[in-house]
Amino acid sequence: MKIHVAGESSLIVYFGEVTSPEISARVQQAAQRLPELMGETLVDLVPSYASLLVLFNPLLTDEMSVRQAIHQATQQVAEVSASEGHLVELPVYYSQESGPDLAALADRAELSIEDVIDLHQSTEYRVYAIGFAPGFAYLGQVDERIAAPRLATPRQKVPKGAVAIADRQTAVYPAVSPGGWNLIGLCPTPMFDPGAEPTMPVSVGDRVRFKSISRDDFLSLGGELPEPAPTTEGAELKKGAGA
Repeated sequence: MKIHVAGESSLIVYFGEVTSPEISARVQQAAQRLPELMGETLVDLVPSYASLLVLFNPLLTDEMSVRQAIHQATQQVAEVSASEGHLVELPVYYSQESGPDLAALADRAELSIEDVIDLHQSTEYRVYAIGFAPGFAYLGQVDERIAAPRLATPRQKVPKGAVAIADRQTAVYPAVSPGGWNLIGLCPTPMFDPGAEPTMPVSVGDRVRFKSISRDDFLSLGGELPEPAPTTEGAELKKGAGA
């Protein structure tokens, strides 16, 4: 574990140099423990793949005290299980109608569409980070047989609820937005609702499983089919865009 200064009132804690369920579990456990140790001196926590950003109130504490709290929190969570975290099931309507890249991804992998669907929903994913947009959860790891690079030309408009794959990550788009991931289905579950409590159905450290549902079930759960179907035509996104 390494701690670095990230600003006048923030420290960033690195738990490792690679992404893994075990390191993600340590990040999440520390994030759960630090609020108890720091109390009102803590301003915010931002967990990511293998790091935790700690923002503190410099009027109420100092860097040395925060470092001590971090060490105490991480010592208490030295041994954690990668299976910890809530298990969340998300329904998905997989089809060429709801997933315009499903057939192309299957052809690229030399698999049937049914095989791609089975592989995607048979894996238990971990929420490694939430970013790009509120509710956009980066989930890993996708079975390497259905891993796929981002589209050469991102779409200008990806529908809300689109289930997608990029490299060995998968995600659900929480709102209509540009994006270059491969779309394989639609999820009717809202991924971000500012008026709900909690605002998101998943948090960093949670586990996610997808479950295939029919078109009728998708519509009955409040899902909406985009009109017209999304295409790959669109302006290039800036280099480094997250989705």
